[in-house]
Amino acid sequence: MRQPVTTIDIRRDLVGLLPRLRRFAIALTGDTASADELVQTVCQRAVAKSHQWNGEGRLESWVYTLARQLWNEDGRKRRDRTAAPRGNVTDIREAARERATVTDTDLIHRMLAEMPEGLASIFLLTVVEGHSYEQTADIMGIPATGVSAQLAAARLHFASLADDFHHRY
Repeated sequence: MRQPVTTIDIRRDLVGLLPRLRRFAIALTGDTASADELVQTVCQRAVAKSHQWNGEGRLESWVYTLARQLWNEDGRKRRDRTAAPRGNVTDIREAARERATVTDTDLIHRMLAEMPEGLASIFLLTVVEGHSYEQTADIMGIPATGVSAQLAAARLHFASLADDFHHRY
């Protein structure tokens, strides 16, 4: 039996999206092992539900939305496995100062992964991937005003780190 053209196209396009999807998954999950599991599940779901993608808009937005939905659906299991909860937005400056003392090549990756839930994803989608606030809001399932507020908090996080680094060296 021959596969529909849309499924074949989505599979091909998913391969090109894998690095960005993995970064997004790491921002959601906070660790690479969980991120890799999420990416695998998202790809399987995207292929299985390829008939639901109507070809309008960006495929990556649809795939990121699937990732976020899967991550949220798995929330109860994730909370049971998570040993240390992430902080809240008000803890950003203090935690950032503590993390700034660490100097290695994974510093930025770890800072993103340890940000309060949602901030890293929004930062990644808007600043790194170049999505608009509206696209990011759609992907994350939040109002556009929430995107701007959380992005401001994420930028504050990185600004405090840069300030600490500058004063130290």
